[in-house]
Amino acid sequence: MSVVVDSPQLGTTEADASTFYTGPTADFFSYQDFLSPDEQQLLAHAREVFERDIRPVVAEHWNNATFPFEVIPALSALNLVDLCARGGNFLLHGFMTVELSRVDASISTFVGVHSGLFAAAIAQLGTDDQRERFLADAISLRKIGAFALTEPEHGSDVSRNMETTATRTGDSWTLNGIKRWIGSGTFAANVLVWARDTDDDQIKGFIVDATLPGYTAEAIENKIALRIVQNATITLDNVVVAERDRLPGATSFHDTNRLLTNSRVWVGWQTVGLQFAAYDHALRYALERKQFGKPIASFQLVQEKLVRILENATTSLGTMVRVAQLQQSGSLRPEHAAMAKASASARMRESVALGRSVLGGNGISTDYGMARIFADAEALYTYEGSYEINTLVVGRAITGISAFQ
Repeated sequence: MSVVVDSPQLGTTEADASTFYTGPTADFFSYQDFLSPDEQQLLAHAREVFERDIRPVVAEHWNNATFPFEVIPALSALNLVDLCARGGNFLLHGFMTVELSRVDASISTFVGVHSGLFAAAIAQLGTDDQRERFLADAISLRKIGAFALTEPEHGSDVSRNMETTATRTGDSWTLNGIKRWIGSGTFAANVLVWARDTDDDQIKGFIVDATLPGYTAEAIENKIALRIVQNATITLDNVVVAERDRLPGATSFHDTNRLLTNSRVWVGWQTVGLQFAAYDHALRYALERKQFGKPIASFQLVQEKLVRILENATTSLGTMVRVAQLQQSGSLRPEHAAMAKASASARMRESVALGRSVLGGNGISTDYGMARIFADAEALYTYEGSYEINTLVVGRAITGISAFQ
């Protein structure tokens, strides 16, 4: 029996990252035309930075589960944090997220958590004093922030069953509990910790200095997705936080949920970026890889897979563009964000699986990029509200009946 070895070919790996990107061909309906000429120019510049400064380093860091601190200056120069935290141009921010996720989902997650959850919370729910003390360093990425909500035993039900507590004594609060899956938790300078007030049983937010006594962070090892993101288990053992570091705009989980609604939106944009990445890799590989004496792109079954990826990506992008319009008009509802995230992440899961299959055996090697995209999609499918929870949020909105308590 003979065996056909699916060996690498010149140009199919990510080794020569400077020539990998071939243009925004995945935007088949030209949704970027909704951006103004100036905004398109900003997006084009950001794309160049992502390709030049980020793509060449992410593969090795993903394999080693390490964080590329060397890319932070390039990200800072693009002012991505301010664009997200202050909630300005939602469509431009969405396309920025697509292009960064297209290069690497982990770095996009790092930026999204820092800007859309930590910095945005201070900008929207904090005091003038807190904005003055924390925002400048956050926007410039001089100090990294994290967002600690999820717990070891509570993810989807954390709003009702949060175990982390906050007890006030005079002008300070004592925090106790454990948080898990906290992105950038191993190196963040400040962490926004959500805890249940033992007095009124409401969830409140606290800006916690990671050097405070009783605060410890332990890296979560052996992940198969978003390996660059340094997730941590955080333990709070009688950590004392000053009243001036409590977010006054967060008096219940309803306030927290406003942030989570927007975070589901940026994850929706991330799923588009991963689908664009799957399309880029699969199309390039199919055009270069030869079997039976011709490019595999000439085979009908391969073309069908490429078109399905493009269909999924285009449908998801159209949804996210409409969501950005709703955000801009102030009419976005939680069920809108939930449907967008659920729908786009389901299509993403199919797209990355199709892309991986186009690469055959090479699709499971991280040397070719597709394996990283395939694995990272699993994290996006789950975080910021799993597919199942997001569908139930929509189900509650259309029936008036909640499937969970």
